[in-house]
Amino acid sequence: MLLVIDQKIEGEVRERMLVSYYRYSAARSSADSNLDDICKLLRSTGYSSQPGAKRPPNYPESYFSRVPISETFISMVIGRLRSDDIYNQVSAYPLPEHRSTALATQAAMLYVILYFDPSILHTQQAKMREIVDKYFPDNWVISIYMGITVNLAEAWEPYKAAKTALNYTLDISNVKEQASRYAAVTERVHTQVQQFLKEGCLREELVLDNIPKLLNCLRDCNVTIRWLMLHTADTACDPNNKRLRQIKDQILTDSRYNPRILFQLLLDTAQFEFILKEMFKQMLSEKQTKWENYKKEGSERMTELADVFSGVKPLTRVEKNENLQAWFREISKQIMSLNYDDSTAAGRKTVQLIQALEEVQEFHQLENNLQVCQFLADTRRFLHQMIRTINIKEEVLITMQIVGDLSYAWQLIDSFTSIMQESIRVSPSMVTKLRATFLKLASALDLPLLRINQANSPDLLSVSQYYSGELVSYVRKVLQIIPESMFTSLLKIIKLQTHDIIEVPTRLDKDKLRDYAQLGPRYEVAKLTHAISIFTEGILMMKTTLVGIIKVDPKQLLEDGIRKELVKRVALALHKGLIFNPRAKPSELMPKLKDMAATMDGFHRSFEYIQDYVNIYGLKIWQEEVSRIINYNVEQECNNFLRTKIQDWQSIYQSTHIPIPKFTPVDESVTFIGRLCREILRITDPKITCYIDQMNTWYDIKTHQEVTNSRLFSEIQDTLGTFGLNGLDRLLCFMIVKELQNFLSMFQKNILRDRTVQDTLKALMNAVSPLKGIIANSNKVYSAAIAKTQKIWTAYLDSIMKVGLCCLVIYGICSKHFGYIPQSAYFCVTVLCNVDMEFCNIANEAGLDF
Repeated sequence: MLLVIDQKIEGEVRERMLVSYYRYSAARSSADSNLDDICKLLRSTGYSSQPGAKRPPNYPESYFSRVPISETFISMVIGRLRSDDIYNQVSAYPLPEHRSTALATQAAMLYVILYFDPSILHTQQAKMREIVDKYFPDNWVISIYMGITVNLAEAWEPYKAAKTALNYTLDISNVKEQASRYAAVTERVHTQVQQFLKEGCLREELVLDNIPKLLNCLRDCNVTIRWLMLHTADTACDPNNKRLRQIKDQILTDSRYNPRILFQLLLDTAQFEFILKEMFKQMLSEKQTKWENYKKEGSERMTELADVFSGVKPLTRVEKNENLQAWFREISKQIMSLNYDDSTAAGRKTVQLIQALEEVQEFHQLENNLQVCQFLADTRRFLHQMIRTINIKEEVLITMQIVGDLSYAWQLIDSFTSIMQESIRVSPSMVTKLRATFLKLASALDLPLLRINQANSPDLLSVSQYYSGELVSYVRKVLQIIPESMFTSLLKIIKLQTHDIIEVPTRLDKDKLRDYAQLGPRYEVAKLTHAISIFTEGILMMKTTLVGIIKVDPKQLLEDGIRKELVKRVALALHKGLIFNPRAKPSELMPKLKDMAATMDGFHRSFEYIQDYVNIYGLKIWQEEVSRIINYNVEQECNNFLRTKIQDWQSIYQSTHIPIPKFTPVDESVTFIGRLCREILRITDPKITCYIDQMNTWYDIKTHQEVTNSRLFSEIQDTLGTFGLNGLDRLLCFMIVKELQNFLSMFQKNILRDRTVQDTLKALMNAVSPLKGIIANSNKVYSAAIAKTQKIWTAYLDSIMKVGLCCLVIYGICSKHFGYIPQSAYFCVTVLCNVDMEFCNIANEAGLDF
């Protein structure tokens, strides 16, 4: 636990966490708090997991010595680990060459505990030689916990006794011998496994007759995979260490290492294990029923033979024989007396009965009668089946579970991800074999959960949930290649449907039928659609699988994968498609919106087209995911106006399994929705344009050329849909509130705090009162007022123009929604304040009373 903490959480970070906890925890005032001990144990060690970082001196023994433990206790633990098989694993690995694998879990524990007594590592040559000879004669890369690997050649470099003891194992001739041996074993066992996996090979009779042979094959496969995976892993070799690099190169050469071959062996072994386990579980569940049936059948055969020799039941050329009649009746009783619960005695007695039946056939010259011989042969066969059935024991399943452990590959398996995905792309049916591999990887959960379960700890559920979640995430990552491949085909369909295939009109002349048929492009669409349906079939072949404690439904997995890929591609298209050059003349806004609308329409149509072939609700998924993308981007853009930001983990639109990607901002806007909004405001700026209400159009003040019109909002709706218009409305409301806040700030600073301006405005008020009268000497009154308040009018005008422009754009959006055109700016503001609840809510939150 200490080593994992040091590897996963840097020392400095740990210290900050402890300080933070101490500051904010009520436990700091408790007299019996053990915080001092925790700080002492978890303070920084100087260790860094960054590549190329140097190992601190006396690490990790100085780390472990922070809490003193009895030397006698440590000595007794090390002594027990050195001498005994404390986990009783050797029974699962009877072959001598598998001994180091059998003791691997114990070896990992011993490796860690030796640091509690570093004198053994430094000076006690004999003990270290004994440890290496027992645990590390043919391996030097070990997994200490859930895929965390350690190379002993590097770890024991500072310790004289340990380094000397390990030298023989690391001798080039020994490395070469081990690598060559595993190369030969790989070739042999792979052929064996492929033979067993042939259709119809693994029948019940063959399995029951060859249990030792099958288990030996499984052991060889798993031991080979383990050795090759650990000793060829990139994480197990520091590229800066010349000696380690040479050893690894030697292994790669002599073992003829090929990651694809190793991965194929892993796949086949997992499939072989899976089939055997399922067969054994089935046979165990039916064991007693079958045994009773065989017993009944055998007994009935003997009773029938007894009846035959009684002379009552006539059978061709069988004379009455009272001795044989009595003997067969006795045999029938003996068969019926066999007890299922006492399997050992029943097994011995069954063997004796088989021998007796063979002898009676021989001594009484019964071979001449084929029917009697057949009855005897059938009975012997039933008795043989009873022996086979009684030998189906749970111990075989337990041995398979121990032998099939893959916890050492918890992290290493990721290096095979690209090979897995490439295999699926080439052959989608490969998913069925991968299912067995994922289930084999799920067996790794047994290691962290075993002791937690034995201790009846309440942490069992949370730890199970964590590791199951990690594994399911990995399964999703691997299988994401299916939606990716589907979308690659889908993009081609989009291109064909958008640019090549012409829509067939309701009525057309028959001479134009050939032109509209477009057989070439339509054949290409059909071919791509078929490819997509094959990928779908591939993932659905996986069947519902329990990975750890989480049930993985392939249909849901496929839908999530499709959603994830859709979100990724649509978000990227929106990000790239809505980037504007502010210097462009004329503005790029309308052309880019048109292009973006065509892209989105292509996505939409093609998604709608393939939904039946993939068996998903295409329109529902499209609307949900597009709305989520737009709402998330609006939320991120609005964060600029909030004091308390909404983080990703707080957002109701963000998801862990189907994340919306975040892109680096290209200008002051955070997202594409901000860029779109600011581009609209830029091209309709009242300083350079004039809005003509009757025409619903903005014109350039200087050239009198049309800049944009109400068609703009139709284009936005075609591109982003109702969600986009709603998002723009929300963002503009935030901008209005921000502008009003700026105006209030300016008002307080320049008017409420400036006595001169207040006096001027009061004097002006008095001069123009009553409002119905005519002001005497008006030129002088107004000129004097304007001169004294000159500094406030520029900011005031800017605010009014920005708020007014935002109102106009909002009601361009409203007109698109509700079908009316604003009649005046005053009408806009009035309706805005009375109708737009979004604006009112935002303004009230900001402290403006609307």
